[in-house]
Order: sequence, then C-alpha cells, then structure tokens
Amino acid sequence: MIEQRYEELINIINKLNYEYYTLDKPSVSDQEYDRYVQELIKIELENPDIVREDSPSVRVGGKVLDGFVKVTHEIPMLSLGNVFNEDELIKFDERIKKEVSNPKYVCELKIDGLSVSLKYENGKLVRGATRGDGVVGEDITNNVKTIKSIPLNLKEKINIEIRGEIFMSKDVFNKLNEEREVKGEELFQNPRNAAAGSIRQLDSKIAAQRKLDAFLYHLPEALDIDIHSHYEALKYIEKLGLKVNPNIKKVDNIKEVIEYISYWTEHRSSLPYEIDGIVIKLDNLDDQQKLGYTAKYPKWATAYKFPALEVLTKLTDIIFTVGRTGQVTPNAVLEPVKVAGSTIRRATLHNEDYVIEKDLKIGDIVSIRKAGDVIPEVVEPIIDRRTGEEKDFQMIHNCPICNHTLIRKENEADYFCVNPNCPARHIEGLIHFVSRDAMNIDGLGERIIEDFYNMGYIKSFTDIYKLDDKKDELMELEGFGEKSVNNLLEAIENSKKNSLERLLFALGIRQVGSKTAKLLAKHFETLDNLMNASFEKLNNIKDIGDIIAQNIIDYFKDEENIKIINELKDMGINTKYLGVINSENTNEYVYNKTFVLTGSLETYTRDELKEKLESLGGNVSGSVSKKTDVVIVGSNPGSKYDKAKELNIEIWNEEDLKNRVK
Repeated sequence: MIEQRYEELINIINKLNYEYYTLDKPSVSDQEYDRYVQELIKIELENPDIVREDSPSVRVGGKVLDGFVKVTHEIPMLSLGNVFNEDELIKFDERIKKEVSNPKYVCELKIDGLSVSLKYENGKLVRGATRGDGVVGEDITNNVKTIKSIPLNLKEKINIEIRGEIFMSKDVFNKLNEEREVKGEELFQNPRNAAAGSIRQLDSKIAAQRKLDAFLYHLPEALDIDIHSHYEALKYIEKLGLKVNPNIKKVDNIKEVIEYISYWTEHRSSLPYEIDGIVIKLDNLDDQQKLGYTAKYPKWATAYKFPALEVLTKLTDIIFTVGRTGQVTPNAVLEPVKVAGSTIRRATLHNEDYVIEKDLKIGDIVSIRKAGDVIPEVVEPIIDRRTGEEKDFQMIHNCPICNHTLIRKENEADYFCVNPNCPARHIEGLIHFVSRDAMNIDGLGERIIEDFYNMGYIKSFTDIYKLDDKKDELMELEGFGEKSVNNLLEAIENSKKNSLERLLFALGIRQVGSKTAKLLAKHFETLDNLMNASFEKLNNIKDIGDIIAQNIIDYFKDEENIKIINELKDMGINTKYLGVINSENTNEYVYNKTFVLTGSLETYTRDELKEKLESLGGNVSGSVSKKTDVVIVGSNPGSKYDKAKELNIEIWNEEDLKNRVK
C-alpha cells in the first residue's frame, strides 16, 4: 500500500511540476502541492529502501521548452526549502546555530515571479536565462533586454553573474487582462503566470509590450570578488546599477525575523507587486559555504510561505460543467462571500475522488480560500456545523449537456463525455478553427466563442462569417462597443484571405497538424485537388502514412463536412495555397531541403527566418534527424548543434546564411 501511494505521489508531483514550471498553468494551489511534497518526503524518510532515483524530491524544477536554446548553469540555480509557521522558523534557526555562533540574517520579500540569471562580460549584458530544472535553463536574452530595469551595461566593466526575479506589477497585470478580455483572449491567472508567459514569448516585441520588471538578489560568486556578506553583495548589486528590492532588511536574530514576517503579513497588500512569502538567508557568505547544501536546497536559507486566508460560507449546490475536451468537472456553488478583496460564488471541485476525499455534502458550511491568492479553493467542510439536512454528493453518469453516457478510464480520476456531437465538443472545434495557427481571428478567444455559442450566434464554422448580420446586436453586449465589433468583423473578413494550409488545419481533420496541413497544401495546391485525391496518392506523399491518409479520405467522405466546405467557398474563403509551389523564384541552396534552427540570430528572428526559408522552397523542422539537410547555428547553440555534428549534417553560421540567402 505504501509503495502504491509512493508511486502515485511521484506521478502527481511530476504532472504538477510540468504544469507549473513548463506550461505556467498550475491546476492546484501552492498549498496542495506542498502537501503532496511533504507526504512524499515523509514516506521516503520512513521507507528509504523504496526511494527512486528519479523521485521529485531530488529535482529542482521542470523541463526546458524546445522553443529556446538551452543554457547550462555553471552553478546550479537551486530552489528553497519552505517553512510555514513560527515553530519551523525557530527550528531552522536552531539548525543554523549548531554550525554558526550568533548568526545574522537578511530578510527579503519573496517576489512572485520567474527566476532569472544575468551574465555580464566586461560590464555588458550577454545572456539572460531562466532557471529551468536548476541545471539547464532557457536562453531568454532578447526578452530580458526589453526589461527597462535591467541595464544593458553595468557601471563597472566586470565579468559577473547576477540572479534575481522577473515579475509583473499589479497595475500592469490588471491592464493586460483588461485588454485581453476586450480581445476575447484567455485571461492570465495571476501576475506570476503573466510574467512567465511574457518572458517565454519567442517574439521579443510581445515581451516588450508586457512591461516586465525585475529585482536582483544574488551574486553566486561573491566570494571571488572579496564580498563576504550577503547584505553587502546586495549593496554591490545596487552599485552596479541594478534594481534591488528596497524592503530588504538585515536582522540580528530570529526574533527580528519573526517581527519582519509579521509586519509584511499585515502590509503585503499595500505593495505594487505580488509576494508569496519571505526569504530568510544567513548573511555571512563564508558560513553559507560551511553549511553547504542538501540534494535540493541550500541549508543556509529558507522561505516562509504566507498562510492562505480562509473564510466560511455555505455550499449550496454541486453542478457539473463540460470542458472543451469532454472532461466533466464538479463545481461548488457557494453563498457569495468576500475573500482577499473579491466576491467568490463558484469553485472547482476537480473530480469525484476530490469531493469524496474531502467528504463534502451539499448544504455544508465550508472553509474556502484563494489558492495562491487567486483561485478559489474549497478547503474542508466544518463537520460540527452539520444539521443532518445535508445531502450526499452523487457523481453523475450522463453528460449534463447531451446526456451521453460518461466514461472513466481505468487509473484515471476524470469522467469524459465521448459523444463527438456534444455541444461542448462543437465549442472545442470552433475554438480551434479561430486559433492563431488556424484561421487566426483576433477577438474570438475561448470565452467569446463559448458565450456566442450559448447565445446562438455561432453554432458552426460558417456562422462566424455571418456575424456581420448581427453587428447591431453584438454592440449591445457587455464589453462590446462599436470599435471592438468593427475590429472583430475586420479580422473575420481578413481571415478569408488565408492560404490553404491554415484552412486545412482549422477544419480539424484528425492528426492533420499545422505542418502536415502545409505539406498537403503545397502538394495539392487547391482544396478541390485534395478532396479528390485517392488513398494511394495521399499515401505516396513523404511523411503522410496510412493512418493520416485514411483520416483525410474519411473526412471528405462525410456529407456534413462537404456541405460546410461548400458554404465556406460560397462565402469567399480562399481554398488555394498562396506559398511557393515549384522551383521558380526559389533558392538553389534552400529548395526542397529541411532546415533546423538553433541559437540566437542577429539578422532574423526565428519566425522571420522560418518564413524566409519556406518562401524559397525549404522546410523547417524543430528537431535534428538523419532527414535534416542543414542546421543553421546562431550564438549559444544547444544540443541540436551537437547532434548535427554527430550525424555529420551540414552546418551554416550566420555568415553562411547571408551568402546563400539574399
């Protein structure tokens, strides 16, 4: 039983790490995550014989996204251990005192953002990198350069690495979400996610528009420049022209640490940025070296995590919603109550197991809080407030939208509606149709599509192109003025001019992604040619196998699909490929070759170079294989460069690129 729970916890934590560190879309609160980790560590301490080498307890963070060049940190960027109350703080102090007499501490606000490493050579900023998994991060130099509080040149011409936190202020966050709501785009959950999403934009222009900020707080090699105090290191960082948080304080003992925490627990809401705790560091750097590290954390520092604010209210009902993938989720309907400044009426209950584990009943008085200070979370029922009139929770077995029987797969917690004709699935198809890589209709985000579907404005792809008939009605909707409606209708009209590959991807043919859609568009040139293609002709195309070929045949056999396509044609949707089809006006070095890009380029952005190569008849892939013809290498190339050398693939630098591609 212990072994089974241990394996379960590893899977849960790995999934949550991926959501939090890689996708920047956490599905649970920090408190719930911490509980899982603490339970895992407790099991490992009590059962050392079952500890796995790949346990999350010995890892620091998440995976590295493929969109950026990988950077190896010479000194690992470790995370901090956590404490949650005064007793744990005192125990931390006692552990320090076993090795250090009369320790002094530095207290810092724990900024809720994204860790960054800045590397300067001769005083010039040459690299910005994320923490990644602590050993390997992502090169985000171009985006870091857009942050005005980070100097491009230091006040001294030195070689140095400086670490800190990139964040987004509350005001900028609120304005950004207001703009996204008007455009119908998905709102960011909190400033941390907004900052992380912004700094990971491949287009540095987008990052620049997000008005990010940064506080710097660590010199990994301070002792090498004869600095022996963390507090003095912070002063030196300031002296170099970098931004240091003004609320940092050096204290003489743990009592003063607790006083500092008490003050900021009460006053944190007055700050113009989000904090999620207090960081406490031993000030003397020689003593830090003496104490050293565990496998995951420095022994000389810890982070105090703020307790989440909890309030009581009544759970009046549990209702069910169907997500875009068909996942059915129970949701708590609550008597409205204010939590941390906002009124809460609903909260997700995740799945059947979650409700049963918490023993929630309809009619319970429940404790709720804002997980991570943002997402409403039901903590627990107040058992001694029960009257006997509460109703037991019952999981539904039919879809609340279409009444189709729900499916729960073995070893999974969620129920799904698998009816392809369920309205919820239709909404998913519509959201895909208007998405950036498909028809790219700005202003029709997920929430707007769902609202328009429920209002009856959009039930199919063709309804999108009939919205101009409802212009007056749209302008009466909340959040829609004449300007926003005109912008939306203009974006819809512009989408009619898209090249064929966007339409093919938008249609949602099974297993036809954006890359396959472009391959088909280039090969067949028109939608009619593709619709009339035989299985053999499709199967003979490079990278189109039996399964995809059959999926295409099946899609165009469906009379309803043909009807929709004919209606789209009648509405003026382009069905021709608008890119390069043959070798005319192409480039002999590029035509019909497969390229992989790695490293930072000065002449082009990655998107610009990809478009340029494709316009000259080339193909661009995300990974190096034996099928790759050329790898184009910029500064700080990653593992793709190493693999290219290993496979003896032709490599171009930026000068080679300029000579061959005019």
